[in-house]
Amino acid sequence: MLDGIVVADFSRVLAGPLATVMLADLGATVIKVERPGVGDDTRQWGPPWTAATSAYFEAANRSKLSVELDLDDPRDLEVAVNLAAGADVVVENFRTGALDARGLGYDAVAERNPSVVYCSISGFGPDSSLPGYDFLVQAVGGLMSITGDPQARPVKVGVALVDVLTSKDAVAGILAALLERATSGRGQHVRVDLLSSLLGSLANQAATYLATGTSPGRLGNQHPSIAPYETLECADGQLAVACGNDAQFRRLAEALGLPTLPEDDRFRTNPARVAHRAELVRELEPALRRAGVDEWVGVLERAGVPAGRVGDVGSAFELAARLGLQPRVSLGDDAMDQVRHPVTYSRTPVREYRRPPRLGEHNALVRTTYASRRST
Repeated sequence: MLDGIVVADFSRVLAGPLATVMLADLGATVIKVERPGVGDDTRQWGPPWTAATSAYFEAANRSKLSVELDLDDPRDLEVAVNLAAGADVVVENFRTGALDARGLGYDAVAERNPSVVYCSISGFGPDSSLPGYDFLVQAVGGLMSITGDPQARPVKVGVALVDVLTSKDAVAGILAALLERATSGRGQHVRVDLLSSLLGSLANQAATYLATGTSPGRLGNQHPSIAPYETLECADGQLAVACGNDAQFRRLAEALGLPTLPEDDRFRTNPARVAHRAELVRELEPALRRAGVDEWVGVLERAGVPAGRVGDVGSAFELAARLGLQPRVSLGDDAMDQVRHPVTYSRTPVREYRRPPRLGEHNALVRTTYASRRST
């Protein structure tokens, strides 16, 4: 789908590299610019380690070319400038102003390459010098305040979720700008920042604040607006139950042998159940403790009630495989398996997954081919 599109990737760590991985999956040629002898910081972020580098690096850098360029060296900087001048897309997440000082900022690149789509990823926008670390944004951006047990300290999400969300916003912005360019012939500067991507992803929790002026708090595994929509105790563990409407709750009650429960005024409607959540849990859990999680999963699945065991990452891959989703792909050549591109296409599937590059593996190719290319 993006065949012929060349991406000069000056980003590192996670948000930028994840965005360019998706562009590579879609067929773009992605050239990863790395510091000589060191490379992307995440090459040293382990354990776990792979045969060539770290699992962290490999998770965000498949199907790319790697070139080593020292942007403080005038000769390498000239190569980088030429690379950007010939690219369709430039992606960067340098500190604000760092690339401008080297003649690699948007204005300088666009002067030579008016059709370039130039994507800048920052932590807090172009006017802030705060470092854009995911953990910091989870903290100051409110995500930690709504994550965790209400009686405990705020906690971060178990993955760099803000980086992931920002990468997807970056891809959407880049693709939209490329689509517009097909009509106008002109590129533009696409800016995304971690804080804005997080706020845009808070969805109903952000709406709660905007509607009431009051910040929502932590509810652990419970939902602020739906009940039962939480984990409940069975004889041998926790069961996740997600009743999104009254009909599903009625089926849950019948499956648990509590057919009169939906007639109780405290539980007749979802707003009532939310208001009386503690009483509802006290009614449901004794019934659930009569059997184990797996037995209840089967019963509730047959009853049409959304429910499942609280699993781990491994069991999630196993579930996806059982459902025919083919969650992992093999890259061969001693590279670890990768998570499959998350979108399926009826006519233009991802054609190839290639192993992440060794540091500087494509130095000669990039210097002789792509750094002399001119945008059309």
